[in-house]
Amino acid sequence: MGVFVYLPLVLPLTALPIARLAEHHLHPRSATRLLAAVGTTLALCSTLCLALLVVVGTAQLPGNPLPDGWSDPEVRAAMPYEERTGVVAIGVLGAVVVACGATLLRHARTRVRAARALSSLGRTSGVAVLPSSDPYAYALPGGRRHRGGRVVVSTAMLELLNDRERRALVAHERAHLTARHHRYLLATQLAARANPFLLPLRTAVAFGTERWADEEAARAVGSRRVVASAVGRAALFPHRAPGGAAGLPAFAAAGPVPRRVAALLAPVPAGRLWPPASAHVALAALMATAGTAASALSSVNATVTLVRILHAATPL
Repeated sequence: MGVFVYLPLVLPLTALPIARLAEHHLHPRSATRLLAAVGTTLALCSTLCLALLVVVGTAQLPGNPLPDGWSDPEVRAAMPYEERTGVVAIGVLGAVVVACGATLLRHARTRVRAARALSSLGRTSGVAVLPSSDPYAYALPGGRRHRGGRVVVSTAMLELLNDRERRALVAHERAHLTARHHRYLLATQLAARANPFLLPLRTAVAFGTERWADEEAARAVGSRRVVASAVGRAALFPHRAPGGAAGLPAFAAAGPVPRRVAALLAPVPAGRLWPPASAHVALAALMATAGTAASALSSVNATVTLVRILHAATPL
């Protein structure tokens, strides 16, 4: 196993350059899919690495549930890791499990609370308009009652926009539902909980989903300037979605609005993923690909080696 078992813990650093460059040089659809796939793979490899260290490092600890043969001196010599490594790995892996569990629970509660806020509207589908003095709009993914999901918008938000901007808003939120952006967001949130080095990828994917929805809305209404106007006007007012829905993607969250508007006023981004737009993007993509491949190979190598050693030490 050697040092290779530790590589998946630090190889996510190789994805940081592509996380920054993808926002500027790739179509948001391509950037979101690429970064979500890279982040999820690196997070899984990192978590597997921690699990292997837990098994290897705790073989000599009293009271462990492993077979007695795994504590044999020859087995110990084949896996030269101190007990302190296993103890630390237990703590880190436990923290990862708790953090990911809390994220999943928060995500489920957000969707439940948002659905309860719409319970008074019955089985209406499509666009749900809620009377409220707070301007907000968000896409609520579908459940058992509304499999296609619903677009939720307040009366205050509709009053801020003209007819074309309202069409852009609805098209934006429907793009979130159609492309299932909540899955990309949840996957990268879990990845960032598993390895903090992946936090920039989570931020980049969150921005990418909004830009992706912006581009789909611009195509639906036939004007990028109208979408930019709607995003900019909605961002001038505070947003407070009811029922805990603040955890869902907002139409005009304060942070990325200037960059989104600037992107909408620029030419349409190229839809191709290859060839890359510049040498910098090519180099960053190569680094991310190499890092992801090395992380996966290191995890597989360490797992196979560990299984062989422990299988040989386990009595039949």
